[in-house]
Amino acid sequence: MTAIDQDPEGMRALDMLATMVALVHPDGACVHVNAAFETQMQLSRRVLARGHAQDWLEDTTRLREAMEGVSRNAYSSSRFETQLRRGLRPHEETLPVQVIVSQTDQPDLLLLELIENAQQSRQDREERTLDQVQATKELIRNLAHEIKNPLGGIRGAAQLLALELQPTALGPELAEYTDVIIHEADRLQSLVDRLLAPHRRAQVVGDVNIHEVCERVRSLILVEYPKGLKVRRDYDTSLPDFRGDREQLIQAVLNIVQNAALALAPRIAAGDAEIVLRTRVARQVTIGKQRWRLALELHIEDNGPGVPPEIRDRIFYPLVSGREGGSGLGLTLSQTIAQQHQGMIDCDSEPGRTDFRITLPLP
Repeated sequence: MTAIDQDPEGMRALDMLATMVALVHPDGACVHVNAAFETQMQLSRRVLARGHAQDWLEDTTRLREAMEGVSRNAYSSSRFETQLRRGLRPHEETLPVQVIVSQTDQPDLLLLELIENAQQSRQDREERTLDQVQATKELIRNLAHEIKNPLGGIRGAAQLLALELQPTALGPELAEYTDVIIHEADRLQSLVDRLLAPHRRAQVVGDVNIHEVCERVRSLILVEYPKGLKVRRDYDTSLPDFRGDREQLIQAVLNIVQNAALALAPRIAAGDAEIVLRTRVARQVTIGKQRWRLALELHIEDNGPGVPPEIRDRIFYPLVSGREGGSGLGLTLSQTIAQQHQGMIDCDSEPGRTDFRITLPLP
């Protein structure tokens, strides 16, 4: 009886992992691969199970040394980096991966885990972003509440001062100064209200179709930019509805699309600006250290100049903006809304292509 026959539940559990996993004999002969391995290799597990681990990796010497050392218990695991050959054709595209060879509870089986270098970097970046956003959110809430009370006092005192000055000879001359104080206090109050808005407003939860959200945003942005901007759809119509606050999600997507449109101003003037709304399903996704079987990904891509490198790591921080006169709150609020839906937003940007990806779990 094979290991798979003895532990079918354990084998099915491997399919829940997002990383590529294979069970092999010490000589490299494959016994079993999980679903992620199948997907990445673009081959069925039946075909893969007839092969050897040496067929998949370019650095076969390191692989043999690692499998030999782990199988004779010289060490419990071994880690190295190499290239994964996808498919069986000789010139197939390769993928940089980190390989971890580990022992199992069966002496004749080794566990190979292959992690994309890009995937590992993205997961590390996402964890840092979530931690930073959470800390920033708490700071904003505390700071905004601390500002509100003295701000109300300043505005009230300025109003009383204006009333006291009206009957005097200096009233008309000094009214300009009290008006400035009141106006600036109102502006700061508006800023504080925007910072607190996502935390104040209760979610109105219902069934949400992500494509209805996209279509609403698309219609709004095309009204604002009727010429020079093309908003292209690339939808996976098989995506199911999910529970969420439709209006909040429209606002989150609209903030990102409006930022993209503003960044595209020169291309809009030239008539070749493009924003792409792309939806896809993702499987076995980790969001905020929680694993989800299914998630939707909404990509908002534009062909603009890209996010300035000096703020690329801080774009979700409040009051950080890449353009003059920007409030730096749009992306912060969008990230907060995504987190309230147990999701997150991340960004990949380079000159000519910026991709904001909103990931939300599906039921």
